[in-house]
Amino acid sequence: MVVKRFEVWLINLDPVIGHEISKTRPCLVISPDEVNGLLGTVTVAAMTSANKPYPHRINCTFKNKSGQIALDHIRSVSKLRLIKRLGIMDEKTCRQVCDLLTEFFSFE
Repeated sequence: MVVKRFEVWLINLDPVIGHEISKTRPCLVISPDEVNGLLGTVTVAAMTSANKPYPHRINCTFKNKSGQIALDHIRSVSKLRLIKRLGIMDEKTCRQVCDLLTEFFSFE
């Protein structure tokens, strides 16, 4: 299965434990293509239609639906959880994701 960075996939995130984001939902692939081609897993950020004022959420519009990319809900998942490719996120949003990830993982 070929999975590319910044594609949006419908992914089954269940089962979950505790406060992990659940359900089958769109997720943005954030792992690099080199890794995606080698491993049986991809790293994704869940997407949600909820609009919360959390500091590590990116507002976005995908397929004419408004929502957020939840960078506070990043996880690596087996490619077996991927159901269907939904499309690719726009470049502006992808840049915002990268900028916020850099801040999120900053060593300061």
